[in-house]
Amino acid sequence: MKDNSLEKFPIVDEKGCVIGSATRGECHSGSKLLHPVVHLHVFNSKGEVYLQRRPDWKDIQPGKWDTSVGGHIDYGEEPEQALVREVREELGITAFKPERVGKYVFESKREKELVYVHRTTYDGPITPSAEELDGGRFWTLDEIREAIGNNILTPNFESEFQKFFL
Repeated sequence: MKDNSLEKFPIVDEKGCVIGSATRGECHSGSKLLHPVVHLHVFNSKGEVYLQRRPDWKDIQPGKWDTSVGGHIDYGEEPEQALVREVREELGITAFKPERVGKYVFESKREKELVYVHRTTYDGPITPSAEELDGGRFWTLDEIREAIGNNILTPNFESEFQKFFL
């Protein structure tokens, strides 16, 4: 399995206005083309947060634990539409109430993303996609604190979770 390097992403300014398009391969090549993504942090009623494990074949941060749901916004798609699509595709959840908690620019050596951050509380069934994920589980806040800085979690998740939830 492998990511589609020819998939088209919108290129945006820091306000989220579309200013062009580029392929996944171009966006993840170190070009620093700013492209938008959505994240959803799924909490259960006990205050634990669901993390997904990224498959070893992913082009970014393979094998690391990451945000409950994270995905690129397709060209011509609004953040809320992308969020509903990604949550359905990755976790099989169709009935949830997202709350937007913020947005920020994340930059790594390979890419630059405008991240729309959401949270929800959800106690229903979760069915992680066998094609997109290598499973997942709920983590306590103490488990997350212990894992931070130990090369277990993605750097993006660590900084985002500390900024918005710890």
